Amino acid sequence: MIDLTVPEIRRKLQTASAEEFAVLERSLVADTRKGVRQAVEVARRRLEAEAAEAARLAGMYAFERELAAERGGSVVLGLDEVGRGPLAGPLAVGGVVLDHADVIAGLNDSKQVAPDDRAAVAAAVRERARAWTVQYVEPADIDRMGMTAALREAFGRAIAAVEEAGVAVDVVLLDGNPLHVDEREVNVVKGDAKCASIAAASLVAKVARDALMEEYDAQYPGYGFASNKGYGSEGHMEAIRQKGLTPLHRRSFCTAFTQESLF
Repeated sequence: MIDLTVPEIRRKLQTASAEEFAVLERSLVADTRKGVRQAVEVARRRLEAEAAEAARLAGMYAFERELAAERGGSVVLGLDEVGRGPLAGPLAVGGVVLDHADVIAGLNDSKQVAPDDRAAVAAAVRERARAWTVQYVEPADIDRMGMTAALREAFGRAIAAVEEAGVAVDVVLLDGNPLHVDEREVNVVKGDAKCASIAAASLVAKVARDALMEEYDAQYPGYGFASNKGYGSEGHMEAIRQKGLTPLHRRSFCTAFTQESLF
């Protein structure tokens, strides 16, 4: 390939598969041009990163398949919550049953997915999952029942919604500590990083709740809901001190602020 220019070789390497790279690398072993050596190294690092990502994804799917097989089943419902800690807005719980033969690229704990990529990965989950749902518990209900009961309520509704969609679930995977929501419940510490379906549930819930808080920002301007998503940023807390609480606020979470609601 010595007759090719460095830019031409670089373009070939940029899109080469692992098999194609092996052939190209052998053909370029005697090419000492600096640009060629750099292009080969860049391609090698790209392919190593792609292989590592493929292995990570395969591991997430395999991990939950093995959990299900240990319990004599194969259909896994992953559940995860978003919005446990904000001062305002609902608690959201996502539930997803994935097709284990259809690996979704980029799937990960929502906190590990770049904000610009979350919507696309969540859309792929919604399009390709066997079933999915997002269930909400509103702020007034969180105040009334407390967070633990709110979690149980939302998780239970998510399980029911998936089964009402016609998917018979063998195993229910939850991230973190036991909630005793369902007899099929299996709890996985850091499950959103280990189990594909829990990661998918985290993503669909995160994207749905963020979009909802952006809508609420227009209804209740000045609190920064579009950016803080209801969490206790300094600007949000100052807005509460100046403007009071809205119907979106969890009053039991806002005991440090004594002003009455202006809404």
